[in-house]
Amino acid sequence: MQSMIDIRVIENEWIPMSDGTNLGAKIWLPADAEENPVPAILEYIPYRKRDLKAVNDQKMHGYFAHRGYAGIRVDLRGSGDSEGVLHDEYLQQELNDGVEVIKWIAVQPWCDGNVGMIGISWGGFNGLQIAALQPPELKAVISVASSDDRYADDVHFMGGCLLSDNLSWASVMFANNSCPPDPEIVGEKWRSMWLERLEGSGLWLKKWLEHQHRDDYWKHGSVCEDYDAIKCPVMAVSGWADGYSNTVFRLLENLKVPRHGIVGAYGHKYPHMGGPGPVIDFLSESVRWWDQWLKNIDNGVRDEPMLRTYMLDSVSPLSSDRPGRWIDEQYWPSSRIKEEAYRLDSLNLGLHNQSVGEHEEDALVIQSPLNVGLFAGKWCSYSESTDLPSDQREEDGGALVINSSILQEDYEILGRPYLKLKLKSNKRVAMVAVRISDVGPDGRATRVTYGLLNLTHRESDEEPQELEPGRAYEVDVPMKYIAQRFPAGNHIRISISTSYWPLAWPSPEPPQLTLYPSESFLVMPERNVGERDVSKKALKKPGELDELATTLLVPAKREWIVERNLATNEVTLKIENDDPQYLLHHIGTELRKDVTEKYYYSNNKYDTVRGEVKSVREFRREGWKIKTITRTILTSTRTHFLIRATLDAYEGDLRVFSKSFDERITRYLV
Repeated sequence: MQSMIDIRVIENEWIPMSDGTNLGAKIWLPADAEENPVPAILEYIPYRKRDLKAVNDQKMHGYFAHRGYAGIRVDLRGSGDSEGVLHDEYLQQELNDGVEVIKWIAVQPWCDGNVGMIGISWGGFNGLQIAALQPPELKAVISVASSDDRYADDVHFMGGCLLSDNLSWASVMFANNSCPPDPEIVGEKWRSMWLERLEGSGLWLKKWLEHQHRDDYWKHGSVCEDYDAIKCPVMAVSGWADGYSNTVFRLLENLKVPRHGIVGAYGHKYPHMGGPGPVIDFLSESVRWWDQWLKNIDNGVRDEPMLRTYMLDSVSPLSSDRPGRWIDEQYWPSSRIKEEAYRLDSLNLGLHNQSVGEHEEDALVIQSPLNVGLFAGKWCSYSESTDLPSDQREEDGGALVINSSILQEDYEILGRPYLKLKLKSNKRVAMVAVRISDVGPDGRATRVTYGLLNLTHRESDEEPQELEPGRAYEVDVPMKYIAQRFPAGNHIRISISTSYWPLAWPSPEPPQLTLYPSESFLVMPERNVGERDVSKKALKKPGELDELATTLLVPAKREWIVERNLATNEVTLKIENDDPQYLLHHIGTELRKDVTEKYYYSNNKYDTVRGEVKSVREFRREGWKIKTITRTILTSTRTHFLIRATLDAYEGDLRVFSKSFDERITRYLV
């Protein structure tokens, strides 16, 4: 076992940019790093190193420092304690700043000139994006829960359908951008910096809704546009409950540098903090990666399987457990996985191999109510009880359901299932949602994977085309990558619906789809390795990590409440997502972060759908009390999206800033 190195922490260090802007950094160093320089690990995100992320930062960067690395947490320009204004995600300014930060780190007396980048979500994105700019000091990247494709596989759109997480994520950043820097770090100018942010950051939801198709806005920062631009080794990490698991497989398939993928059961969290399912000692795996690529220690990383993933077992949809086993694939794509196509057959509601002869049959018609999706969970799950899909029997009443026969033996898949559908629509704009569920002998249905397609995007996300009502089309509907074992005695269910609200915003009008099962197929990535294999390497549980002292003041509140008023035909989904309020001892500051989301419709009318997010941020200590309240409401008509938003900021009991927004944005085949 590696011995622990004594460390010291620099609470704030200013990193000067070439235009005179200063970015704030917190640095963890081996105590003797100036005498014996070490490689550095950079995490570069907008989530407040001083307070909101201080506890988690201490665990990770303290871990790296104890093992011979410098850990550096930098607030993006306009966030936390850094100067400037944050106008949007992944702007070229952010990436240019990141290159400058890496160059600054590399020439510090405590750094040996070698730098790695690590990050989850935003930090996973910009790690890949900055790697594509090829700063020579950047020698390796670990990208967790990120995307290589900002349009097709991010929080904004899925299959050309607008995700409601686009609203909730825009609202998160609306709230984050309303927060001030800490006076103890930036001094008396904190108030002017704060007011500059409040006035200048803008309404990101409007920007995102103005780009409804895959245009240059989304291509910027999408490393899938040129995988070859990335020249350094990449570890890509995600979990099956996360929104970003697809990225791992595309990076493994398309990058030409040394690469390694880990996909567990967990959601949008670092794997040592994750859930559901087993957490792993991710930080020790990270250090092995850094040792190989930043210290040139030949520790076997080069020879390990390209992909290590968690094969999920059958489980009740109400269980917080995720049984399964870790498996290896030496390469990806794997030669052990074969795609098999099965025809959808409405006569006996079975799955049949495509070699079965043609049958004359009646077409199937589906026009779903808006309640299909109320139990779908979030596109991007943080693995709280509130954001995971529930029993799919709650959804299937409004869907076209096709069941396989009872499985006679275990059946495993690893990869991306998809449906090849022949269908027609009675509307010019329509969507289709498809789900695969594992159905147990007791009838409970656990969602395994799902996919969405805006049918106007059937050929292109860049140049969508209206449907011709009554005309039959052949379309592919890809679902999320998954590893799943279906046990003998269960059966597989395909569910098809014309809405999936509120996970996805509905079409302008309620469409009716006609499906031709004899010319439609389920394509499954079957993994047949004979006996059940298990990974040759055990991924250990995490050990003890550095902790900052805190006192819990108010526990977290997580609720997911569906209300239906039968007297008025009104339906509301209310999500409470309040973080624990606590006192952070080392800076004597109390932190509060509350979020409430509401999604609504009435009488199954598409022009009544409404999403609303309210956020409260509060920072309190002696002599300093700040609170901001943001509220965003999104509605739509057949032709437009309508945004109303407010921002109010308080110093003590005095409101010092207030701004409202009222925006109208034309819908373009969404």
